[in-house]
Amino acid sequence: MLAEMDGDAAGLKAVFLAQRPMLLRMLTARLQSAEDAEDVLQDLWLKLDQMAERTINAPAPLLFRAAANLATDRRIATSRRAARDVAWAAHQPGPEEIPGIERALLARETLAHANHLIDRMPPRMAAALRLYRVEGLGQRDIADRLGVSVSAVEKLLRKAYRQIGSFAAGQTSAEAASRRRLESEGRAQRDD
Repeated sequence: MLAEMDGDAAGLKAVFLAQRPMLLRMLTARLQSAEDAEDVLQDLWLKLDQMAERTINAPAPLLFRAAANLATDRRIATSRRAARDVAWAAHQPGPEEIPGIERALLARETLAHANHLIDRMPPRMAAALRLYRVEGLGQRDIADRLGVSVSAVEKLLRKAYRQIGSFAAGQTSAEAASRRRLESEGRAQRDD
């Protein structure tokens, strides 16, 4: 039986080799690409051993049908890949959405100052702020965790926001001053 399978595989491969030019033309027409047609023929060649496990009465039509099916699978995979790539690209940030190095450094610096400011707050106030803003707990849950009333949590958060607000106002005026300084330096260099 093994010799019979080898004979069937050899016969199927011989038919494949005889029909290869016609298969290549058909696949090139269907796929609109000679390279893709060659890839499909390679895939078909690799599948010939599996196809030879059963008795085949008409090997040429079987090869053409198998090639057509592989071409259809390839077109479907290509269109899905293209749709996936378009969807992925649509969700990527554009160049205008990516912050520049200066903005990123300023943001890191501001974050470091904010963390320093929170660290200097009274422990209960800092804990309430972190639980509310970072962990996303509700005020009732924070009150239960800290052992205080909800109104006490509201007061702690209000005080924390005031401290952060005064820090932010100071930052804004400092940024405006540095921006004015840079603009004046730029004008002075142009005047020279």
